Amino acid sequence: MKLLALVMLIIFASACTRQNELLIGAAASLMDVNQELAQIYEEANPHVRLIFTFASSGILQAQIEEGAPIDIFMSAALTQMHNLEEQGLIYGESRNLLKNSIALIVPIDSQAPITSFENVTGLIGLGDPESVPGGTRAMEVFSSLGIAEEVYEKAVLAPDIRTVLTWVEMGEVDAGVVFMTDAITSDQIRIVEIADSALHAPSVNPVGIVEGSPNKAEAQKFIDFLFSEKAGEVFERHGFQTFYNIYTSSYSGD
Repeated sequence: MKLLALVMLIIFASACTRQNELLIGAAASLMDVNQELAQIYEEANPHVRLIFTFASSGILQAQIEEGAPIDIFMSAALTQMHNLEEQGLIYGESRNLLKNSIALIVPIDSQAPITSFENVTGLIGLGDPESVPGGTRAMEVFSSLGIAEEVYEKAVLAPDIRTVLTWVEMGEVDAGVVFMTDAITSDQIRIVEIADSALHAPSVNPVGIVEGSPNKAEAQKFIDFLFSEKAGEVFERHGFQTFYNIYTSSYSGD
């Protein structure tokens, strides 16, 4: 009888802990801004603990499809979010949260004659276009310019955009393509060019609640915060364009 009571106590404690946690799967390109937002949100909501998993949007999509305990999905592209919505794995409708730009970067001390996307030379680091939204946007840029085949012959593919940034910082590649918001985090690279938005599909970050989440009400409260003016100021400081002024947020800060 005592053993049964102990087991029930453990189960109850685990359930309570889970209710006070929000598990958020976020694109790797959202790491820095989410760490700042988490501090702000947890200070205003001390009963909630935000736990992030940062990875490529494709990997996060696969994890959600496999039943990973994720409450909120913050994708770096619409494709992965729409794929989950079509499978009924997103609760209600996702919302477009942010916009981003695509940047061509080189090491800060690079002497390579690279002046634009059109004349990339040497070894180039790119996100895997099959699973990394930044890599997909890069492929679209090079395809629009008619040089994708020659570029990808000398490309190395990364599992996420932050890996591409690291390669460029360390001089392991001659150039790389990342989100603009990643590029501005580093003083070890130089931005060569921002891609014309007409050359690629819109770089939009949507956010949605996972259908299997047991914490939908708390998840909605955090998403309302993401669309608040306070969060919008943080996003913009990190280089994102926001949609927060399009939607009405009910977040009150308590």
